[in-house]
Amino acid sequence: MQLTAVLLAALATAVSARPPPTASDVNPFVGKDLYVPKSYAAKLDTTIANFLAKNDTVNAARTRTVQRTSTFTWVTTRAGLVNIDTAIKEAREQKRRTRKETIVGLVLYNLPDRDCSAGESAGELSSAKNGLEIYKKEFIDPYAKKLADAGDLTFAVVLEPDSLGNAVTNQGIEFCKNATTIYEQGIAYAIKQLQLKNVALYIDAAHGGWLGWADNLEPTAKEFAKVLSMAGNSTKIRGFATNVSNYNPYNAIIRENYTEWSPSWDESHYATSLSEKLVAEGLPAHFIIDQGRVALPGAREEWGEWCNVSPAGFGRRPTTQGLNNTVVDALVWIKPGGESDGRCGLEGAPAAGAWFDEYVQMLVKNADPPLTMSLN
Repeated sequence: MQLTAVLLAALATAVSARPPPTASDVNPFVGKDLYVPKSYAAKLDTTIANFLAKNDTVNAARTRTVQRTSTFTWVTTRAGLVNIDTAIKEAREQKRRTRKETIVGLVLYNLPDRDCSAGESAGELSSAKNGLEIYKKEFIDPYAKKLADAGDLTFAVVLEPDSLGNAVTNQGIEFCKNATTIYEQGIAYAIKQLQLKNVALYIDAAHGGWLGWADNLEPTAKEFAKVLSMAGNSTKIRGFATNVSNYNPYNAIIRENYTEWSPSWDESHYATSLSEKLVAEGLPAHFIIDQGRVALPGAREEWGEWCNVSPAGFGRRPTTQGLNNTVVDALVWIKPGGESDGRCGLEGAPAAGAWFDEYVQMLVKNADPPLTMSLN
């Protein structure tokens, strides 16, 4: 009896001494308001004016709802680091106004030799011109400092869309093959520098139509494990971001023919399929999934169609509720709807990142679920 009492006391002490969950163990989106950038809302004034010019008051009112919906802020150049300052200032104003904790969504996107397989979003840095060192010292270091100095806010940072996807599948493209080591070193450095209590890191994991095929899942997890190991044994990430700037639904109502042989026919299934391989590599299986734009059934003949896909609509609003998938932290809008993918996909499409108002009007009309109407 005495021995049993001693063991029970020891167990109670061990339980009470267990440290509280770290930031990487807790869904950072739960209980927080998402920051709503004023710059995106301002662009949508044009859309509202164009709807009103057609006497379309219904879709003008729906666009006002989009103005109040959170999107991520993209930081894509050294000069663009000022976007972080703006986001911090506005998020603090939002926090004071709402009296709620606020999470700021950011995209970190400026690797040397960026976008090696597509070229529509090619960046400012070249590995042939000391790009990696410039990236580290003039982009990542100040990026990290700005977030460290804003400890009153929480940040969800998506690391380098598309980059490691190219490391997994596009080694047959010479430019991608040569860029892979640069990508890995750059992302590892970013992870190391952004080990901050107020930052949740999500490595971009492309989407189900790219890395979600059965043969790609394990190599993908191993590539992520390699980069995290390069960052250092003590470094941590929260998880992974999928469907960034793409068009896959979270839950497909209709399974497209081109998904027939894939276990990842929508983004929820992709998260589930990949999570098993991540856990096997000792990685966290947590996801955020971009639903800023979702292709309508039948809009694509091939899954590889990625540029200004039409018809499409705004997807499910950012939420942590009703996801029915324990590995998914949140649905979010990462790609601001209305910013062009590039001069491709549709006739008259502007350069990547430029405002494409005809397209955003389509997103409003085709939103699923339909957008509510805001009168002011």
